[in-house]
Amino acid sequence: MLTAIRENEIRATSLGYNTDHYKLIAFVRSAALAGLAGSTKALVFQLASLTDVHWTTSGEVVLMTLIGGLGRFTGPVLGAFVIVTLENVLAAAQGWVTVVQGAVFVVCVLTFRQGVMGWLSSLLKLPL
Repeated sequence: MLTAIRENEIRATSLGYNTDHYKLIAFVRSAALAGLAGSTKALVFQLASLTDVHWTTSGEVVLMTLIGGLGRFTGPVLGAFVIVTLENVLAAAQGWVTVVQGAVFVVCVLTFRQGVMGWLSSLLKLPL
């Protein structure tokens, strides 16, 4: 149902579905999962710092999702792996990490329209 709302909300509404209800459910579930993830991180590291709520953190999450690919669970996981690996490899080159991340993002957007996972699935003929 969420795919139908994303693709054509007016059509889903005209078919009799309460799209606001489905969007509210999706928002509440995502907020609950985000809260669970944050509380689990705080429990594991026994620390909740202010860098966790900085705007660059949410930007990194969006970057991970776009690099990995939307519409699949494995896409953002692969994107997170790529970004974290880049950060660890380029840790010595402090200021260049964001430049390289930006370059990787531009390359992925221009060459891999559906993200890296979408490109891999079309290359290997995997189902969505």
